[in-house]
Amino acid sequence: MDKLASLEGLIDKVQIDIIDGVFANNRTIDPEALLDLEGTYKFDFHLMVKNPIDWVEKVSRVGANAIISQIEMMDDQFEYMGKVQEVGALVGIALDLDTPIEKINPEVLGSIDYLLLMGVKAGFGGQPFEEKVLDKIAKADKIRKDEGLTFVIGVDGGIDQTNYKKIFGAGADELAIGERLFEGNLENNLNSFEK
Repeated sequence: MDKLASLEGLIDKVQIDIIDGVFANNRTIDPEALLDLEGTYKFDFHLMVKNPIDWVEKVSRVGANAIISQIEMMDDQFEYMGKVQEVGALVGIALDLDTPIEKINPEVLGSIDYLLLMGVKAGFGGQPFEEKVLDKIAKADKIRKDEGLTFVIGVDGGIDQTNYKKIFGAGADELAIGERLFEGNLENNLNSFEK
């Protein structure tokens, strides 16, 4: 929570990872721990959980701007999309490092707001960026342009000062930066990435 509080006034959106120990061998906070948190940023929740549809209402109560869930844990993509739309949040789908874009039903892909592509194996921070995701970013960007779609392409994992230009160059719109943002001076790191 201290790291989150240190971002106040510096950014307007924070991605919160929710991991239940099933999808990845890791656990994070319960979203309800954020209920009393004061701040002006929007929360995007990245659900790395079994049956993400069961978590949609829980994170919406905390004020989810977007709900982004791992496709690998979904039973029904259409049902998930409908549930997120029902609570009024932006719909996002995340693909783990080795999951192809073709795993997303084309009708669902045409209706989502956000596509999150993992640059590392999902579940743990601090891993090195895997360049093989660059081809997936370029493919998603091509599909988006060819089909006239409007989803945002985000990339999460392993992002640092040496690779973010390549990631944007491949077609990404947003980066989710975790641990590396807090290494050294936070404000300097933010300024450097923003430039």
